[in-house]
Amino acid sequence: MITTLLVANRGEIACRIFRTCRELGIRTVAVHSDADENALHARVADTAVRLPGAAPAETYLRGDLIVKAALAAGADAVHPGYGFLSENPDFARAVLDAGLTWIGPSPEAIEAMASKTRAKELMGLTPLQEVTEADLPVLVKAAAGGGGRGMRIVRRLEELPAALEAARAEAASAFGDGEVFIEPYLEHGRHVEVQILADTHGTIRPLGTRDCSLQRRHQKVVEEAPAPGLSEQLTEDLYALAVQAACAVAYTGAGTVEFLVADGRAHFLEMNTRLQVEHPVTEAVFGIDLVAEQIRIAEGAALEKDPPRARGHAIEARLYAEDPAHDWAPQTGTLHHLAVPDAVRLDTGYTDGDTIGVHYDPMIAKVVAHAPTRTEAIRRLAGALERADLHGPLTNRDLLVRSLRHEEFTSGRMDTGFYDRHLPALTTPAPDPYAPLAAALADAHGRSRFGGWRNVPSQPQVKRYAVAGEEQEVRYRHARDGLAAEGVRVVHADARVVVLEVDGVERTYTVARYGDEVHVGATRLTALPRFPDPTAQLAPGSLLAPMPGTVVRIAEGLEEGAAVQAGQPLIWLEAMKMQHRISAPVTGTLTALHATTGRQVEPGTLLAVVQETSS
Repeated sequence: MITTLLVANRGEIACRIFRTCRELGIRTVAVHSDADENALHARVADTAVRLPGAAPAETYLRGDLIVKAALAAGADAVHPGYGFLSENPDFARAVLDAGLTWIGPSPEAIEAMASKTRAKELMGLTPLQEVTEADLPVLVKAAAGGGGRGMRIVRRLEELPAALEAARAEAASAFGDGEVFIEPYLEHGRHVEVQILADTHGTIRPLGTRDCSLQRRHQKVVEEAPAPGLSEQLTEDLYALAVQAACAVAYTGAGTVEFLVADGRAHFLEMNTRLQVEHPVTEAVFGIDLVAEQIRIAEGAALEKDPPRARGHAIEARLYAEDPAHDWAPQTGTLHHLAVPDAVRLDTGYTDGDTIGVHYDPMIAKVVAHAPTRTEAIRRLAGALERADLHGPLTNRDLLVRSLRHEEFTSGRMDTGFYDRHLPALTTPAPDPYAPLAAALADAHGRSRFGGWRNVPSQPQVKRYAVAGEEQEVRYRHARDGLAAEGVRVVHADARVVVLEVDGVERTYTVARYGDEVHVGATRLTALPRFPDPTAQLAPGSLLAPMPGTVVRIAEGLEEGAAVQAGQPLIWLEAMKMQHRISAPVTGTLTALHATTGRQVEPGTLLAVVQETSS
């Protein structure tokens, strides 16, 4: 019987596993890096063990340190979560060799399936060995791990060497394994997967399908169960292939078999020998706890004779600290406040006041809605996201809401190219036009008309805000009966709530301010000084860091005075386990180079300057 369990992971999934452990009466142990010293998962566990360092390679990828931590804390079992070492057979062996219970399949099963190249061989498939023009487009893919890291689409042969190099570096950083392979890339397929549970008594049970077609950078954004629109025959084929994959490696525990569905056929992609990020949608539909099932299977229990029945539809949206309109650039900062309506499930590794840093995945939370029908689940999730209090860094919230309400998604006709086709329209800013005025009125509340203001009281007061990348100026004035603004009637205004009447309709705005950061409902604003700083000028051709991160590479031979071509890669940043390339904006001369390998940079840091060659 398991009494104390260590989770070899961090963030949301560690908190999720701890929740089940508490319900089962199992004591919990967290491990944390120095960057995660005050993280939620380290605080909610019964005990925690420090892993010195911050980078994954120093901490969460150090299996030896994690096993030592488990023994030191008196744990008798280890759950790997997902990512990091969850599909590392050597880590599973080390856990077992230490006399601990491993919550997962056997090391042999992981070894057979965790490498996508070996998994394909088991299913009778082989990766591309040589790529020709006729093979394009192709996908370069990490052999280990998942989450979209170490993946690149190649549409031209000359792009292949750079894609291989970038994918290897990204995979090595995220998973400790730089092996990659190449496979054909199907443009308009749907990403469909089958959840399985297998016990040690020979029972292998498919637990429905999931559709995960809405992806950015090959990482899932919206997932749902069951996958909509599949024929009965295709569903049975998917189940049969999933069971075949599990049987091929004598699988036990929870696992997922992934497919690309195109032209009515299922193409095997891989088997993930671990719990998936999107497991909550299956839990909601079948009314089970997959983590509890994992633990029971590891203890030797058999699956219940009667399989659970599916009820309704569930959809999950991943809430990321990122800017979808600017190449999905990750964002950092303080998460001041996060709250969602009670009608949905929230899985998160953060709480109010926590910092979203640069070292790990930018996912803030998963929001899950379950309802009797798909239409109701879509409506419930979109409404909950829209009404959520989300005060902190910029997120993909608006993108999620628009995606869920897009006709292609609501009709179930989406595929993995959804964002390639629709991203510009989905990220076109559409802030509430009255949000800046509400922010200004809330800020003005309580100010003395005669003490704090320099202007004559009857004159308009002016406030400037940055909203969706643009500056907006609003004007209001102090009247005898309170605050007033042109074109609207101010029904009520205090520091937290503003009610405006526009064309006979009253609109209520909740306002929260954290320094210069202001949140008005779902609109995020930045308060600007009344008069811009005239000294804040940048030289033409300045290359600024688009996100917080670490400079991991500078182009070979690059130095001040070097000639560069427009589009030439100059500097590589790594942020939240993804690499981002900074290229020359114009053809010209590098007149300044401030970036150095290993340097931590913040958004807006000047990295280099390229002076354009005069015509």
